[in-house]
Amino acid sequence: MDTSHFSQPLIRGLTDKIYDRRKAAALEIEKLVRENENAPEKITEIIDALVQDFVYSNNSNARYGGLIGLAATAIALGPSVAGYLDIIVPPILSCFSNQDQKVRYYACESMYNIAKVAKGEVLRFFNSVFDALCKLSADSEVTVKSGAELLDRLIKDVVSELSTTYVSPYQQPLNPLEETEQQELITPASLPRNTAFSLPRFIPLLRQRIYVRNSNARQYLVSWIAVLDSIPDLELVSFLPEFLDGLIQCLSDPSDDVRTAATSQLADFLQEIRQAAAAAEEIKTIKESTTTMVLPPSQSSASESTTTEDQKESDQQINQEDITALEETETATTPTAETITSVENDGQGKGTYIPGQGIVVQYARIVEILVPHLSSTEEEIQRTALEWINEFIMIAKDVIIQFTPEIIKAVLPSLAHHVPIIHEFAVATNQSLQKLVLQAPVSTTTTTTTTFTSTMADTLEPAPPPLLTQPPPTSTELLSTSPLQQPQLRRSTNKSTPSSPIIFDHQIDDASLPDPFDYQTTLANLRLQFLNEHEETRVASLEWLLMLHKKAPHKILVSDDGTFPALLKTLSDSSEEVVRRDLQLLAQISSYSDHEYFRHFMTNLLLLFSTDRRLLETRGSLIIRQLCLSLDPERIYCTIADILEKDEDLEFASIMVQNLNIILITASELSDLRKRLRNLDHKDGQRLFIALYKSWCHNAVATFSLCLLAQAYEHAANMLQVFAELDITVNMLIQIDKLVQLLESPVFTYLRLQLLEPERYPYLFKCLYGILMLLPQSSAFSTLRNRLSSVSSLGFLNVMPKTPTGTESTSKRTPTKTGTKGDDSTIKFPDLLQHFKLVQSRHERQRRQSLQNLSKINTAVKGRRPRLNYGSGSIGSNGSSGQNSMGREDTINSISSGGNKVGRSSSGGLTSGSHLTDRAASTGATGNNRSSSGTNTVPRIIGGRKNRK
Repeated sequence: MDTSHFSQPLIRGLTDKIYDRRKAAALEIEKLVRENENAPEKITEIIDALVQDFVYSNNSNARYGGLIGLAATAIALGPSVAGYLDIIVPPILSCFSNQDQKVRYYACESMYNIAKVAKGEVLRFFNSVFDALCKLSADSEVTVKSGAELLDRLIKDVVSELSTTYVSPYQQPLNPLEETEQQELITPASLPRNTAFSLPRFIPLLRQRIYVRNSNARQYLVSWIAVLDSIPDLELVSFLPEFLDGLIQCLSDPSDDVRTAATSQLADFLQEIRQAAAAAEEIKTIKESTTTMVLPPSQSSASESTTTEDQKESDQQINQEDITALEETETATTPTAETITSVENDGQGKGTYIPGQGIVVQYARIVEILVPHLSSTEEEIQRTALEWINEFIMIAKDVIIQFTPEIIKAVLPSLAHHVPIIHEFAVATNQSLQKLVLQAPVSTTTTTTTTFTSTMADTLEPAPPPLLTQPPPTSTELLSTSPLQQPQLRRSTNKSTPSSPIIFDHQIDDASLPDPFDYQTTLANLRLQFLNEHEETRVASLEWLLMLHKKAPHKILVSDDGTFPALLKTLSDSSEEVVRRDLQLLAQISSYSDHEYFRHFMTNLLLLFSTDRRLLETRGSLIIRQLCLSLDPERIYCTIADILEKDEDLEFASIMVQNLNIILITASELSDLRKRLRNLDHKDGQRLFIALYKSWCHNAVATFSLCLLAQAYEHAANMLQVFAELDITVNMLIQIDKLVQLLESPVFTYLRLQLLEPERYPYLFKCLYGILMLLPQSSAFSTLRNRLSSVSSLGFLNVMPKTPTGTESTSKRTPTKTGTKGDDSTIKFPDLLQHFKLVQSRHERQRRQSLQNLSKINTAVKGRRPRLNYGSGSIGSNGSSGQNSMGREDTINSISSGGNKVGRSSSGGLTSGSHLTDRAASTGATGNNRSSSGTNTVPRIIGGRKNRK
């Protein structure tokens, strides 16, 4: 390169080790440039010489001199330096990454001087300068960082002042429409497109750099985001999705300054989005008020007859002008889904400025970025994401509802968060989401609606008046209205009169539109929450399912998607509240279904009890009672009875009937069912009694207690004769003991009062004395004997029937016929008794087969004492070990003391219904499998020491 323009002293000064001599040489270059100011070729040669011979030199001192020389050249040129920046700035920028720290520092110093002179022209190189300063912000040398900070402040001042106004004559516009479209960046319409500073070209660089991990670099980036956001015309929030993810990650930075700056900037962005949403609502209001503006009315019919043709033409012209102005205003004020444009007022000026009206908020992309952060392990990030989502639920409902399945999956686990602020935000977000989904429209096809209404035709209530005179239901009304009425509303609308074709067409259009809410994905995500370790999350997921099923029952469990088995499995949950909500949901689903679905549900429930005996023991009573509270108890009991009647597992059927019988006697939820059973004068009560009786035959004591409930005392007395032919097992004695205790409960108050009328209820005495004869002399024996002795003075022996089958001995409270005519209305007690014998014989055969199988396995026990014989049956458990243990004296004593524990509290009174039911379920489920170790819970066979006097 020709350096003839530089003298040898000047060259030596630029390459000198001493800074002052290099500075003096730079002043000589400045003087030389001023002398050749009107010779662009010579200035270009001077700049090329400084770049090639000094800046790119291997000599460090020469690079120092070259950089200071370029700065001197720019100072000498002044504003004219704009034409030479293309050959001055790139060499300087290359020195920003030099290994020599002094080179980096002098590069910052040189660039500072050039930017100070060039001002707006330096914006053409903004991306390169920004990228270089971003790297220098993390420099290890303090002097380099200080030099970079000085240059950074200067560039920020230039950007703040000239970014939206300065147009460079040395380059093409950097914001043409076609370029931004190629970059796939959505830009607001108000963004300047012919300035030297190009925000659309800068955003990709920011998107790349925002993921840096260095705290100093993050601080530098956040500060620049704040500067660009403070410039109103740039509308940086419109490009928020490009760098939002990285900005949120800055909240987890170790530096407090970075976290504080990032939090503050995110709060500013959220405030701007609120303003944009408010501006959208205001523009929408202006648009609606403008489009609904009433046009000037035409002349009245009376005046029209006197109006001339010229006046009519004038009126038509005025109306046409008004219509044209209205169309122009409407076109100017029509906002898109995410873009808000300015509103013009009658073509005069640009109208009133509304804060936020020029912002493009890409709600969908922002929410897509926020959703993964809802599950972040960083508390500040999770809190911010929840805050933003909760805000967006209010201002971007149409977008949020599309992301609801993913949001639910992330928010529900946070309901049990240990940080209070996150817990509060999660609860608020969950509630807001439920309200949003509840208010969302449900698209239903005509076929689905017809099928549903035909299935539930018997349960639908009368149709309300046409919807033309009714406002749309609110969310509260929707929750309080029975879901069975919702299909009826749609059906009544479709049957509206011909005077309402608009409503009919609207319903058909809604049915054809896609549903904005994805029910199936939501169900899948809610099922996952059943496995969450926190009770709050599992309860919330069931509450969601309850709400969704009440809102759109035809969209829940429409196919075998695994929800129903998951709900059945949840019955084994450790939380009682979860089980209650689960049962409430299962009951709600069953109430919407037909008989086949309900029977399928009950079949699966019994199968679950059969395979999980622990669940039957611990939660069986709770599950049955909760279902009876939510559904029709008669429907539940009759369906279960029909299933158990055909069950091949006789042992389970007996245990289940025993549990159901105790619940029937003790549960307050079944009080109405008990009243119906006591009324056999009507066909309805007879049908219920027969339905239960056939299944109750699996358990002899339960069948006997059912007859006592139904006041069928004569049939119960006849059953006692069958008892004598059965093997009186320990389990049967336990159940009889419990029955005696239950006879002392308030449920059987009517029965105890009937003892005062022996002439009307003679077979009642025979039943109770028959029980007394079956019992060994235990505490239950004493209890029942004392009760019967208290009424012996009435002389009931004189009124006992002479023949068991006499017509006059039939109790008035145990009719054989109902008030209706025909044989179908008669309870055929002999047939029922025969059915009872057949079922019990099946149990006897199975019990003997079990004993034979056990005898083959067990070895003979030496020194076995003779087994106690009692009547025609043997006293023993279902297992051989139970039989062997019954002959021992200590066993007799333990049985004697064990009888006091059944069905009584510590004070000797009857326990509450729920506790008694649970205890009975536990005892009944394991009674048939007890060995000698379980003899402490059986009633006393021979009177104890206190009874032997």
